[in-house]
Amino acid sequence: MERFTISLDDALAQEFDQLIAARGYHNRSEAVRDLLRTHLDKLRESRDLAGHCVANLSYVYNHHERELAERLMAIQHAQHDLVISTTHAHLDHEHCIETVILQGPARAVRAFADAIAAERGVRHGALNLVMVDLAATHRHGDGRAHAHLKPQR
Repeated sequence: MERFTISLDDALAQEFDQLIAARGYHNRSEAVRDLLRTHLDKLRESRDLAGHCVANLSYVYNHHERELAERLMAIQHAQHDLVISTTHAHLDHEHCIETVILQGPARAVRAFADAIAAERGVRHGALNLVMVDLAATHRHGDGRAHAHLKPQR
């Protein structure tokens, strides 16, 4: 294991220690490692346009917005090969939250998420994308086969 030292001004160190306590880290090293992994994962994800991924897209929208629900459903149907599942919940009399589980080429998944988020009336869109390696196809005794998705890390 390699060690290194960093210097932080007092205000940043205090704020970092509050983050450590709030998230339940045992020490600063665990927190720094987690932050570095997260940042490096995001960097890899942004560069990997050809790779395969699994993802969770969540967004809030006003279901009274003219034909918005129909437009969102049309986008999902047009990309049905990416969509694994959609969960819909009502937040109040006007707003709904949807979570869409996706799988496929990262470029296509990002384009799908961008298309949803760009719809007039969609708010708080967030994509959590995990790059995966497509493992060899696994066969069952009854002849069925499927690929395993191994998260990269």
